[in-house]
Amino acid sequence: MLVSPSLADLSRLYQTEFVRSARAVGVLWAVCTLCFAIIQVVILVQPSWICTTDVRPQQAGPEPPSGTLGLFEVCMESDWPVPDCHGGLSTLSPLPSLQSVAVLVGVSLLAVWTSVLCLCLFRFCSAATVYKICAWLQLTAGFCLALACLLFPDSWESQEMKALCGDSVGSFSPGNCSVHWAYILAILGVLDYAILATLAFVLANRQDALLPPDTQECEWIVSIHYPSCLASFFSQLNLFDSLSS
Repeated sequence: MLVSPSLADLSRLYQTEFVRSARAVGVLWAVCTLCFAIIQVVILVQPSWICTTDVRPQQAGPEPPSGTLGLFEVCMESDWPVPDCHGGLSTLSPLPSLQSVAVLVGVSLLAVWTSVLCLCLFRFCSAATVYKICAWLQLTAGFCLALACLLFPDSWESQEMKALCGDSVGSFSPGNCSVHWAYILAILGVLDYAILATLAFVLANRQDALLPPDTQECEWIVSIHYPSCLASFFSQLNLFDSLSS
């Protein structure tokens, strides 16, 4: 059945507009991925997961300590403008009670930065394959971060927490403290990773619908078509060299 020229032109125009919209959404997705990868570095290193509340003592005596706690250090307020901090990221040793949480956040950070580096594969592989790889990496990062957020309250019954928040502290009971902005940002990060991974899968499916049947995809690391993609890539380089000469 012959297709009228007007209908063919309309279909071509629709496909062009669809490709432009998909590219715009893909750029927005990549920018959000990079921004939250930087934010997660802040979540890991900042001692702002727990903060003391303003509690006035009922009886005369020394005032309770005030400060903040993170995965790697505890900071107590002092008479100096700079708080007195114990521990730090320079030693690469998290607090003993928060080692599992720090490892999970570190794995999540590694996964999301790997997805950022995978953005370079858009030049060599099909967009659908790159989106799928990044989506699985972001799901891994979100799962590790969610598990870290769940394990963190169970680690409150430690010497560092008791020294900062009083003897009434316990698992899922912060005592004289409350969760601070870094922990809240980590919880929001789980939702952010879920949204980014879902958007990446949607973009990958849209890109699959636009691929011609004879297109060779590069299933980078996870597919057996890796050699064929490299062969296609180098053949294109040879063709470019012959044309330029």
